[in-house]
Parts: sequence; structure tokens; C-alpha cells
Amino acid sequence: MSFPLLTATAALPAIGAIATAAVPAARRTAAKWLALLFSLGTLVLAAVVFLRFEPGGDRYQLTESRAWIADFGVRYELGVDGIGVALLGLTALLIPFVIVAAWHDADPHETKSTRWRPTQGFFALILMVEAMVVLSFVATDVFLFYILFEAMLIPMYFLIGGFGDRAHAGTDESAATQRSYAAVKFLLYNLAGGLIMLAAVIGLYVVAGSFSLSEIAAARADGSLEMATSTERWLFLGFFFAFAVKAPLWPLHTWLPNAMGEATAPVAVLITAIVDKVGTFAMLRFCLGLFPEASKWATPVVITLALISIVYGALLAVGQRDIKRLIAYASISHFGFIILGIFAMTSQGQSGATLYMVNHGLSTAALLLVAGFLITRRGSRLIADYGGVQKVAPVLAGTFLIGGLATLSLPGLAPFVSEFLVLVGTFSAYPVAGVVATSGIVLAALYVLVLYQRTMTGPVQESVRSMPDLRARELAVAVPLIAVLIFLGVFPKPLTEVVNPAVEHTMSDVQKKDPQPEVEAAK
Repeated sequence: MSFPLLTATAALPAIGAIATAAVPAARRTAAKWLALLFSLGTLVLAAVVFLRFEPGGDRYQLTESRAWIADFGVRYELGVDGIGVALLGLTALLIPFVIVAAWHDADPHETKSTRWRPTQGFFALILMVEAMVVLSFVATDVFLFYILFEAMLIPMYFLIGGFGDRAHAGTDESAATQRSYAAVKFLLYNLAGGLIMLAAVIGLYVVAGSFSLSEIAAARADGSLEMATSTERWLFLGFFFAFAVKAPLWPLHTWLPNAMGEATAPVAVLITAIVDKVGTFAMLRFCLGLFPEASKWATPVVITLALISIVYGALLAVGQRDIKRLIAYASISHFGFIILGIFAMTSQGQSGATLYMVNHGLSTAALLLVAGFLITRRGSRLIADYGGVQKVAPVLAGTFLIGGLATLSLPGLAPFVSEFLVLVGTFSAYPVAGVVATSGIVLAALYVLVLYQRTMTGPVQESVRSMPDLRARELAVAVPLIAVLIFLGVFPKPLTEVVNPAVEHTMSDVQKKDPQPEVEAAK
């Protein structure tokens, strides 16, 4: 039996979570280094997966299949395609930066008992989330995916509610209440989506007699599986609702600004750059893969909701006074672009959407982590409490600017490639939707540049006059992320070569072809 590489990639952070949680309370620094070591080990294994993946090979590679709950037809079945391998790589790449950026976020106050182990618990929860997300990107059994889809909510709940932003902690008694509210709202929204999905998962098994994606695809191909139109549509809606909550898509988005606002900046990155990608990834793998006709039926409504998300999220970002909530609403707008690209059902749109998942994760991580360093120094998330930072901390201001420019998809940085492909794919199939979506680009430039102007330029406020610049640990987070954004902005080929064949499979599932341009004959 070949080495179970996918299982090992997911198991290593899970083992790291257990080992980190077991570190004695007094050895907080050892727990941090242990968590970082396991995350780097996971990155190495993810790199091996990426290198062993053959873009022109089988749809699902490095497959594993074992009986799990035999009486109900549930199998432990794994396999990675081009979309999954790109997102697995994103997750493994970002987690070490999240850990380094959060190095002091969970250090206990001096008044805490020596038996209290918040640091160990914090980093163990991060690794546990990584394990579940990695496994969800490679699960090819629908029931296994559902278990992971729901289970990752538990560590995320504790990360949001138990380890909130300290920008106002200790001075405002309502801070703990606000964190609890944000954590409960996150949990309830996602649990509601998951329960509806569970009904659809059971319905799928009743109709198809299997949870295996490969078995369902084979049954479709040989004609032994036929779904009634109404059945397929109801099942599609059950899956799509859960994924739209996770994504998040308007009007199911309201939990995200609360969760990102109250969480620490690294945990906010974990939410929007990693966990939320499971929702958009699942739209491609499960909605389009399992319910192609229903996906085409729902396309007009989904595109409309995606356009609302793009414009609504950008407009609310323009009006925000809180730095982290501004980035949260910007992410809602960006997820609208991703979903628009998926349901445009063109190869350019879906390739762009997949690249957008990766590039949005990188750009949001860069901007949000540097914003976290800024907030930690000043102790406030309010934009009005800053001004003139570039004069006292030029490196901090410069990295913040590059993260912001990546967020607005400046040419030469990675998000531009993905946004351009999404718009090209949308214009070719739905020209009006493409025109509306371009307004999000203009609004993105507005909220990013206004944020930079109000926080970094102008007279130096007295409260930031003694603000230190980025330290070595913080530079170790910001500089590599910026380097990757620039590299993928000028040379996206390593990703496009992997993603494009997988997109061709998805286009084949829904039996769609790219619209052919109309060319007038020369007179």
C-alpha cells in the first residue's frame, strides 16, 4: 500500500494540536515553538502533495479509500484535484504566519493561575482547525466532508469567544459580552446551514445509494442514476444554503463582521482567508459536481446575489470607522466576485474564481495581519484614532499600503490576475453582470485609499508619535506574504497549470462550453 500522503498531511497538525495542548502550563514559549514546528511540517507535506500532483493526470489523485461506517455506506475516501491542491497549499502556507503573528495574543495576564493554559489551548485550536480544513479539501465522501464541515465550527467558536481582540479588553466590561455574541452568532448561522445540509446529504444517499463522489459520477455516466428535476433542485438548495452561509453570501453574511471584529487579527485571517474558502470550494466540488442541472437552473439568482454582495460589501466598507470591520465587508465583496466567477460557468470565470480564493487569502492575510500589528500598538480599532503613522513607522505603513493595493487588485499583484479572469469570464456570458461587477473595483480603490489616507498620512497624532516600526518577528510575517503576492502577480503559471484542468472537469460536469466571440466577416 502506498504511503497515505493526504492522511498524513491532515493528521500532522491534529497530532500537533494534541502535543501542544499537553505542554505544561509554565512552558508557554515551548508550546508556541512546538505549534510552529508542526505547522511547518504540514507545509512541507503540502509541498510534496503539490509536487506529486500531475495536472494532466486523473481528476482525483493520491487517492485513499477505506471502509468506515460500512452499514451506512460511509467510507474514509480522499482524493485531491487541482482546485483542492491549490487551497490545501494556501492553508498550509498561511498557518505558520498566523502562528507567528499571534505569538503573544494568548499570553495570560499575570493574575491568572499558573494552572491556566490559554497559550497552549489557543495554538492547539489553530492546528486543529488546520487539520479539519485540509481534510475537507481532499474528502471525496460527502458524509465525511459534512462531518468536517460541521466539526471545524467548534474550535473556531472557542477561538472567537475565548481569545478575542485585546484592543479594548480590560477597559470595557462589555468586551467579553461582545465576543460571546460574535462567537454564538457565528456558531448559530453555520449550524443552521449545516443542519439543512444534513437533510440534503441524507436525501442524496436515498437517491444515489452512495456518498462517494466517484461512485455517484460513475452511476451518472452509465445512466443508472437519474434524479427527478424537483429532487435535484431541492438537494442543490440544501447544499448551497450551507455553503452560502460559510462563504459568506448576502444576505447570509451578517455573522462575518462581528466575528472578524471581535477576534484577534490572526484568528480573523483564519476565518476569512482559510475557513470561509471551504464554502466556495464546496460550491465547485459538490453543487456543480453533484447537481449540474440544478446549478444551471439557479444561476440567475446566484449571480444576482453575488452582484449584491460585491456592491453592498464595498459600499459598507467605504462607510466603516473600524479597521477590521472594513476589511470584513471588503471580504464580503470579494467573495461575491468568487461566487460570480463560479456561476458564470465559463472556464475563465471558474479559473479566476479558484485563483481568487488563493489570492484573496494571501492579500487579506497581509493586510489584516499588518493591521493587527498597528492595532496592538495603539490599542484601538477606530480609524479616527490614527494619523501620520507613515512618518513614525514607515515600514509598517509601506507593508500596509502594499496589502491594501493587493486588496484593490492593483496590476502586478496576485489578485489582479484572478479578478481580471472573473470579469472576462462573466462578460463573455453575462455582459450586464460584468458591468455591474466592475463597480466593485472602483469602490475597492475608494475604501482602501481612504483607509490609508486617514490612518497613515496627515499630521502625526500625539497618540502615535512614539509608535515603534515593525519588529523582526512582524517583518517575518509581512515580507514573505508580500513577496508571494508579487511573484504570483507577475508569474501565475504555477497555479493556473494546476487549476485549469480541474476547471475543465467541472465545466464537463455541467455540460457547459465557453461562449464563442462573434466575429464579423471581413467585407
